[in-house]
Amino acid sequence: MTVPDIIIAVDGYSSTGKSSLAKQIARSLGFTYLDSGALYRGVTLFAQREGYISPDNTVSDSLQAALDSLQLFFGEGNHCFMDGEDVEEQIRSMSVSSQVSPIAAVPYVREWVDCRLHSLSFSGRVVMDGRDIGTTVFPNAEVKIFMTASDSVRAKRRYDELVSKGQKADLTEVLENLRQRDWIDSHRETSPLRRAEDAFVLDNSEMTMEEELCWVRGLIQGKFGILE
Repeated sequence: MTVPDIIIAVDGYSSTGKSSLAKQIARSLGFTYLDSGALYRGVTLFAQREGYISPDNTVSDSLQAALDSLQLFFGEGNHCFMDGEDVEEQIRSMSVSSQVSPIAAVPYVREWVDCRLHSLSFSGRVVMDGRDIGTTVFPNAEVKIFMTASDSVRAKRRYDELVSKGQKADLTEVLENLRQRDWIDSHRETSPLRRAEDAFVLDNSEMTMEEELCWVRGLIQGKFGILE
């Protein structure tokens, strides 16, 4: 399927499979995949390591100046690298998940991440997932998808992911963490999580990845009149 040089924005709640779907879309269309959430998780890990965020999720103002020297980028396997170190596994841990929403709510952190996302996508042909891609980062994205799923389904997906990586996890704790992140993401002052008016809603509670990808391809074909 031949697709124009567009930006595809995939937003939605935690553990709806945004990244997994976005990666599949990019692979299918020959686009570049950018994981905005990995950058926020990277900043969170950095803040934890350097003592810029306390156990009660208070973020130190000193973090802003420290970001000037932070090197976060996507490397081999689309993994997130921090100052040359592959931190992909660390940024997916529950400890980072428990503090990423407060970090992502800080205006100067969002500005720092947005700047990097824009620099990586100036030529289009990009699939990007996050929570405010279609509303704030790229409000003019040609295709916008807003993903959702039931709380129980999302919690089980996240739990299974952690267990598969050998990490200790409690399903009740995972569910509570998701609900806390939903509330924080939806109520923050800067770029809250919400569906863009022109976004198409995808509830994948009972869908396979193949069905999701078929849905997206049909959406793109319909929008651009692609017959193949």
